[in-house]
Amino acid sequence: MRHAAWREKLRALYVGDEPKAVRFQWAVGIVDLAIIVFFIFAPVLEQEPSFLWIDYSVAALLILDLGTRALAARSFRHWIARPTVWVDFIVLATLLAPLWLANLGFLRILRLWTLSQKDLFWRSLRRRGYPEWEDVGRAAINLLTCLFLITGFIYTAFAREGSGMEGYVDALYFTVATVTTTGFGDITLPGTAGKLTSIVTMIVGISLFVRLAQALFKPYKVFFPCPQCALQRHEPDAVHCKACGHMLAIPDEGAQ
Repeated sequence: MRHAAWREKLRALYVGDEPKAVRFQWAVGIVDLAIIVFFIFAPVLEQEPSFLWIDYSVAALLILDLGTRALAARSFRHWIARPTVWVDFIVLATLLAPLWLANLGFLRILRLWTLSQKDLFWRSLRRRGYPEWEDVGRAAINLLTCLFLITGFIYTAFAREGSGMEGYVDALYFTVATVTTTGFGDITLPGTAGKLTSIVTMIVGISLFVRLAQALFKPYKVFFPCPQCALQRHEPDAVHCKACGHMLAIPDEGAQ
């Protein structure tokens, strides 16, 4: 009985909207952001003597977070099946075995994507009257995640002495130049694998840029609460609510 009550309190902290729960969620979110900053700069810091200590400390925090979230879940089976949880387990594996899984360290930046799936930041925007920025924020985070993910892969797979790409900044520079299709040509990836990597980088990058531009100038969905069922997001040209069928009257300016 006590165990069930304790789990209920823990669940309220993670998903509740009371002031105490919101403060807890923001504290966890800030810690997550600090961890992501560490992941971004990890390739530059990995030669530092304190790197492994920080690495294992982050692993301990992630284990604690996964454990408490598992306890707070109403159904462990549904919780463990979530893609965000599997991403966290992959990140945890690279943290617990940083030397064995050094070549997979670039996957840690996927933690940024899992953070974007939490409703905390978007709920705050909606409460402040800026619901339309949710799509923009998600698209921007997806683009940033892609940039750093590809940068990490290129740095791991291609950066070596004499390659013209000897540091993480060089890999980031090449990724941004390729994604934006600028293509200065001062850094190129060798061989067939390099050409294929460049092609994938351009295709994925352009797609994410287009999605971000669409979110900024032509939203996929607009914020318009249904008077009948309170569903908040609809297509700009929707006539009826897709949840309850109620007639909608979305203003033209809401679709811009």
